[in-house]
Amino acid sequence: MKKIILSIDGMTCSACSNGLEKYLNKQNGIKQASVNLVMANASIEYDDKILKVEDLNEFVKKAGFKSLGEFKEIKLETKSKKEKVKFIIFTVLAILLMYISMGHMINLPVIKILEPHTYSTNYMLCLLILSIAFLWYGFDILKNGYKNLIHGTPNMDTLVAIGVISSFSYSIYNMYMVFAGNTHLVMNLYFESAAIVIYFIKLGRYIDGISKDKTKEAIQKLVKITPNSAVIKVDGVEKEVTLDEINKGDIVVSKPGEKIAVDGEVLLGKAHVDEAFITGESKPVAKEVGSKVIAGSINYDGYIEYKAERIGRESTISEIVRLVVEASNTKAPIAKVVDKVSGIFVPVVIAISVISFIAYLLLGLGFEAALTTFVTVLVVACPCSLGLATPLAIVVAEGLCAQNGILVKKSEILENAQKVDTIVFDKTGTLTYGKLKIAQVINYSNMENKDLLQIVGSIESKSTHPIAKAFTDYLEENKIQPLEVKDFENITGLGIKANIQEEIILGNAKILSKYEIENSHVEDEKKLASDGNSIVYVAKNKKVIAIIGINDILRENAKEIISILNKNKIQTIMLTGDNLQTAQKIAKDIGITEVLANVLPQQKSETVKNLKKENKFVMMCGDGINDSPALTVSDIGVSVNTGTDIAMDSSDVILTRNDLTSIINLINISKKTIRNIKQNLFWAFFYNLLMIPIAVGVLKPFGIAINPMLASLAMVLSSITVILNALRLKKIKMSIKY
Repeated sequence: MKKIILSIDGMTCSACSNGLEKYLNKQNGIKQASVNLVMANASIEYDDKILKVEDLNEFVKKAGFKSLGEFKEIKLETKSKKEKVKFIIFTVLAILLMYISMGHMINLPVIKILEPHTYSTNYMLCLLILSIAFLWYGFDILKNGYKNLIHGTPNMDTLVAIGVISSFSYSIYNMYMVFAGNTHLVMNLYFESAAIVIYFIKLGRYIDGISKDKTKEAIQKLVKITPNSAVIKVDGVEKEVTLDEINKGDIVVSKPGEKIAVDGEVLLGKAHVDEAFITGESKPVAKEVGSKVIAGSINYDGYIEYKAERIGRESTISEIVRLVVEASNTKAPIAKVVDKVSGIFVPVVIAISVISFIAYLLLGLGFEAALTTFVTVLVVACPCSLGLATPLAIVVAEGLCAQNGILVKKSEILENAQKVDTIVFDKTGTLTYGKLKIAQVINYSNMENKDLLQIVGSIESKSTHPIAKAFTDYLEENKIQPLEVKDFENITGLGIKANIQEEIILGNAKILSKYEIENSHVEDEKKLASDGNSIVYVAKNKKVIAIIGINDILRENAKEIISILNKNKIQTIMLTGDNLQTAQKIAKDIGITEVLANVLPQQKSETVKNLKKENKFVMMCGDGINDSPALTVSDIGVSVNTGTDIAMDSSDVILTRNDLTSIINLINISKKTIRNIKQNLFWAFFYNLLMIPIAVGVLKPFGIAINPMLASLAMVLSSITVILNALRLKKIKMSIKY
């Protein structure tokens, strides 16, 4: 199976995106397709043994749209100068058209040669020419409407096209009747209705395009983090190139004040680099030979040369943008419900308009009244606002999260995070920084501590566990060369085993039981644990030769975060493979009352499953290494990550800034996003429930009625209301209070 995101052209409303999504999901070889109206793309998972990208493009074409190929960048719909000038010209023409056709009705001065009764030919031809200009201006709307009707996916353009063509055709007929001698029909022309409806739709699209850009601004800022060009060294000579020209292995130069162009490794020089946009670290990080640098970070004060390692879409920032775009293409449960409603909305509106037309004729209310009602119903219905209600809010929220170091992989997380009532925390690397140091060594062997730690450090250097870092740091700081390690084996949840001349076993107390090694040093373990140390036993020849205490630094805001969660009645639990005494001491310091220690990775996942059986909505927060099983089975898996290996992470949410405050912010954003979506849906449904009956004429006995022009204006205002409400999410303040 392969996954691809295609850029789609021609989608104008939710009926478009829903129709395309349904069509794609019906095709053989496509496992799942999700279409995003706001981002104008389609995420497709397909069987590459059956289908090729060309086949997917053809499917899109058959559905009535155009594939622009693989989605590569977020394109803003910034209006060109030519488009702005055209819009201004047609605004002037719209005012002129309204003045000519309706000015005399409100006693405005009449242009003498265009007086409808005296100069009816001039009057009619002027309206005809102006309306034809508007038909040309809105030809894309008419074309899309017809095309989507033919393909069985009627949308908002279809409603508008039917209404406009009906008004225009009837006006042409009445114009012919005037020339045939029925001069009284000169006031029964609806050219201005057809033209002004198109104008208001174009106005709505113009505002909609600008607003969609604003929803994508946060994501766009991420794209712009990397520079447009860089300097590379070719045969010792500096050469300026674009980012696309940089290849893996190239030597890239960075001078003070410049941005790092691609992810890489420093080969020469020293500098302090600002990586706050990824890690949240406010202080510049020192970089020297061997250090990794991230694209988009800023070189403050030094000259460095680094080897390009991850370029283009492989870079950290590109991965972040990809994850955000993919997340915005997934559907939150609330969006799926709206999609079902939107999918039947357009056919229902067409049915209502046809029934109204027939009813007016049967009641003897006249063809003109029947036609006006028919067109008004078609135009006033607004699937656009209904379709934008959810995706606009989701895209704004996704971008806001990404900007603040919270990578949400699925839209449903934004809906579900507000439901969390239990958060399970791993200890090492989550509630603590994971910056472990060797605090104390109790050596029972004849070796010097330095020699003992050389052996332990050499074996630990092969491990990915956070504790291993304490030993590798020790070797580096003391410039001790690691020894050759053979037969390395990781014993999940217990420790590790390897051979350096003799078999060495490292791990917690449980590993001693596994290998039937007598433990006569329990009191020493308790003493180290009481000081908050994690314990590493060292055994050789079925005998404990040392106990090493590893100390960690508690996150500075951990206590405050736990306090806020507890105040908001969210249960907090510490789940760790460390010994109970150490875990309880740390838990007490930060305010967690429930502690489960000495648990294996499988037991962590079982604990989460048991909590879910108690109808708890569980968020698991871990370091993404040993916690993978628990992260997977939780309702929401949150990984505290440095941000450099996000593509490999299996959790639902990645906190790239390594800050627990992001958990509070995620819950806050979730609550406000769902509240915003519900508000949008209320206004969209309220608008249609109110305006469609008015368009049908239900309130005419009370003197309340609208025509096609007012209907199109009302439709635009409905969409603008939803758009402005969704954009309010951008003002959410990132705070630890919610």
